[in-house]
Amino acid sequence: MEPIIYLTFNGNCLEAMTHYAETLGGKIWGTLLNADAPNPESRMPGGDNMVMNMAMTLGSATLMASDNSDEMYEKPQGFRVFIPPKSSKEFNRIYGIFSKEAKAIDMAPVETFWAERFALLTDKYGTPWMLNYEGSKAEAVGEGASKSDSGKMIV
Repeated sequence: MEPIIYLTFNGNCLEAMTHYAETLGGKIWGTLLNADAPNPESRMPGGDNMVMNMAMTLGSATLMASDNSDEMYEKPQGFRVFIPPKSSKEFNRIYGIFSKEAKAIDMAPVETFWAERFALLTDKYGTPWMLNYEGSKAEAVGEGASKSDSGKMIV
């Protein structure tokens, strides 16, 4: 069993997920719009372009999402989508895209004891992200940290 991150948006799901696929190199599949519903009773509140469900493959992970009506939409909180870029250049590219028009930069890129580059932000679509490029610090496991089965540092 593998967990799947499921995001909800306030009417801009298709735009957001397309942006994420382009930025992160994901592949969108299985998009179901309100217009695809077989009858009016099967529709969610909103117009034909509201996303009922869609999925994106990103590496071996799946990210799913949908739109919600104004009455049902809740601002995401209590989590972040963790992205581990493979290079400092890739970190900077992703951060540059996600920080453009960001709702919040909670921590601008910094060096930490576990990563060469680390940042926290909430993008223009309201998705909270955590970017972490370990770089040369991938082997520097400090006190209170250990390696997971995948070799990634757990702090």
